Amino acid sequence: MHPHTEPSPETTLDTRYSDPKATPLPWSEAAARLAAAEVFWLTTVRPDGRPHVTPLIAVWSAGALHFCTGPDERKARNLAENPSVVLTTGSGVLDEGVDLVVEGAAARVKDEERLRALAEAYVEKYGADWRFDVRDGAFVGDGGTALVFAVVPRTVFGFAKGEPFGQTRWRF
Repeated sequence: MHPHTEPSPETTLDTRYSDPKATPLPWSEAAARLAAAEVFWLTTVRPDGRPHVTPLIAVWSAGALHFCTGPDERKARNLAENPSVVLTTGSGVLDEGVDLVVEGAAARVKDEERLRALAEAYVEKYGADWRFDVRDGAFVGDGGTALVFAVVPRTVFGFAKGEPFGQTRWRF
């Protein structure tokens, strides 16, 4: 896929979990919400099969969510064994907004040109406190080295809350 090409998924509304008046959310709206969301919850799988969940920040770029973590952190150790992840974000409010669940596999980003572009995207989205240098295929900042991962969605679920509520699924 070209780095600036957004994916075009199959979009369906799950009528079992949707108001009769609901219509599927367009992927463009979901992608815009992923780009704008400030906090995500990352679920990884521990080597013994137990889930591990942690909040983090992420950047949507070139059809993937990108996050970083220290190489010795639990999530990095989990990803070394099992790249399957779920990233969730939403409003935390019951009757408004859209919650999003992104399923996919986390893959290391080591290309330094791509890492520099992502480092710029972090500063643009989160401010100067999130400035990273790029060295040896990773981010380097005040907290040390951070591995960068990209999650290209395999399936995304969107849960529209309020009137009308609805559940949209995007398959890639």
